[in-house]
Formats: sequence, C-alpha cells, structure tokens
Amino acid sequence: MEYRQLGESGLAASAITFGAWAIGGWMWGGSDRKDAIAAIRASYDLGVTSIDTAAVYGQGLSEEIVGEALQGIPRDRVQVMTKFGMRWDLAKGTLAFKSKDNAGRELDIYKYAGKESVIKECEDSLRRLRTDYIDLYQQHWPDSSTPVSETMEALAELVRVGKVRAAGVCNYDTAQMKEAEQTIRLAADQVPYSMVRRDIEAELVPYCLTHNKAILAYSPLQRGVLTGKIKPGHAFSDGDNRGESKYFKGENLSGINGFLDELRPMAAAKNASLAQLVIRWTLQRPGITIALVGARDARQAVQNAEAIHVRLSPEEAGFIDEKLAALRLD
Repeated sequence: MEYRQLGESGLAASAITFGAWAIGGWMWGGSDRKDAIAAIRASYDLGVTSIDTAAVYGQGLSEEIVGEALQGIPRDRVQVMTKFGMRWDLAKGTLAFKSKDNAGRELDIYKYAGKESVIKECEDSLRRLRTDYIDLYQQHWPDSSTPVSETMEALAELVRVGKVRAAGVCNYDTAQMKEAEQTIRLAADQVPYSMVRRDIEAELVPYCLTHNKAILAYSPLQRGVLTGKIKPGHAFSDGDNRGESKYFKGENLSGINGFLDELRPMAAAKNASLAQLVIRWTLQRPGITIALVGARDARQAVQNAEAIHVRLSPEEAGFIDEKLAALRLD
C-alpha cells in the first residue's frame, strides 16, 4: 500500500481509503452487517488503514459498523475519518433534501454546522465509533445558514482538546476554502472526482497543489458505473437511488460502457479489473491524494486494495485521456 500525507497536518493515510457510505445502506439499498465488517477487516489486512464515514450514512449505522469492525485493531494503526453538518434529527439550518431512512420512512436532511451542533455531533460520532479521537473530522457540506468562521472555530476547539487530529471539509470550492483558512489550517477537501466528473481540475486542484492541501476523491468509480458491470436496463434494488443519476441513464450509460470497452484490453494485459484500472488512474492524477472506494464484502474490498499494484505508463495514461476526450455526456 502507498501512504500519503494529508496537507501539513502530519497525518498520513492509505492512498486507497475505505469509503463507508454504502455499508450504511442509505441510498445504496441494503447492506449485510457481517459482510461490511469483513470488508473493513479484509481491507486493513491489505494495508488500507484509513476509513471514511459520516454521521448521516444510515443515520449513525455506518459509524457503528466501523466502530465494531475496528475493535481489536490497535487504534494508532488506523486513521478514522468522519463528517458532521448533515442533521436528520434537528430541523435547523438549511433543508438539503428529502430522503428516506433504511426503514423506508420519510426523512428530512438539514445542512447545519453551528458551533454547539458540531461539538455535539463529535461526541455522538466518538461514541458510535468507539474511540476517543477522530483523525480527520470534516464538514460534510457547506452550510449557508452558519458563518464559516463559527464552524471552523468549533473544529479548532475540537483539535485543541485532542478529540480531533486534523480538520477537513467536503464539497468546498476554492473561495470557501480560502474563507475557512482565515480561522483554521485545513488538511484536506473531500470532493467528487472520477474519469467522467473532472470539473475540479480547473480551479480546485491547482489551488490545493499550490497551498499543500490534500484532495480526497470520492466516487472515483462514479458510484459503480465505471466498473463496467452496470449495463443499460439495469434494475436497481429498493432504496438504491443511483438510477436517478445522469450517469446511469440512456445514452450516457451506453457511452460510458463503450468507453470502458476500449479499456478492457489494457486491463486484461495487466491482469486487472476495470475498477482497479480506474482506481489507479485516479491516484495518478495531479493533486489527487486519496481515492475513497467502498465495498460491501471482503471480496470487493480485496479487489479494491489490490488496485494499488496496477501501474499506468505515460503512454497508457495518454491513451485513456484521448478516449475520455472523445466521450460526450449530456
């Protein structure tokens, strides 16, 4: 495994980090708890020492599963990353969206990161994760109802008392990062990035490279579409909302599959899966520090971790970029 520094925080994380959104079940359909725990432990055995979760994933369920899975592993050998600022239990702040919980009940999710709320969320996450500190604590989404300085002051206080090692944000643009940095030194920004979603390359990547900020790329497989396993007409299970995404619809899905078919010979020559090729491509992109990849079971976890052994030559990376340039998505 490769390990990479998160900005100037002194915190290192595995280049492939276990993304624990799916194991919470929420918005991904059901997830078997035993399989999820086995996936986390199989990842750790192959050097994936970092795991990223969030309070809102399954409304606490994902954090609980992570906490259970990490029992028996020395705490200083893993990096636990989680997020705050998406409240389902408090009607305050800005309504982000309406959803359903894992039981199918209507659920309102609010973006709220007031200081007292951040402190409370941290305590709740520590309890669910069964730990006394969080390695990287991240604001999940910007909250227009709270001054950025107030949220960052809460993070700074948590760092001061030792409950958080490093502060991060998610889904922040460059201007928002600059504003946050007036109060606290950020280690990282976690943002969506994949072969078919590369908008951050225009401004955020250059900013983070210049200012030594880590970029944690989430959904590098674009929620599974870049595995090549989802074909037109695919039926998603109840509770799985991926079919609502443009990447899984009509001509877009057909075009992505056509692009992936052109990569299959390269993957086969490396004895790698398409997913492994995509993960390695992501990790070789300028400015990308970490690729967050989820797994529902140990088999998937092992496949993800072994992507670290794939290598792409400059010529191979150029071939991929050429094919991507020809891909047109609506």
